[in-house]
Amino acid sequence: MTDMTDIEIRALKAIKANPEGILQSELWKELDVDSRKCSRIVKKLLDSEDVERIEYRQDGIKTYRLIVRKGPVDPALLMAGDELIPCIACELECVVEECPYILDWMYQLAISEAGEPE
Repeated sequence: MTDMTDIEIRALKAIKANPEGILQSELWKELDVDSRKCSRIVKKLLDSEDVERIEYRQDGIKTYRLIVRKGPVDPALLMAGDELIPCIACELECVVEECPYILDWMYQLAISEAGEPE
């Protein structure tokens, strides 16, 4: 994410708050700006690749649905040293705080991080 103004941060938060996205025609009302200023804000978000825009027709009027662009998941986040997080293939219904498999995995993660020089 590049340096963003307060209004751009508010716009991105409003888009993120709606899992299905938000219509651009609704965004400018939510931000309390005119449609022209909203278009400039959206252009900056599109240029920074923080959001994507999908054409949408509402009551015969063309607008756009704005959706947060998701980046790729870092596979390293699923690893503790050489061990894959056990939840990936687990079929048990458990409470995470009490799961012995995840607790062991977290212990291994702590050990592997403690062993890494800074």
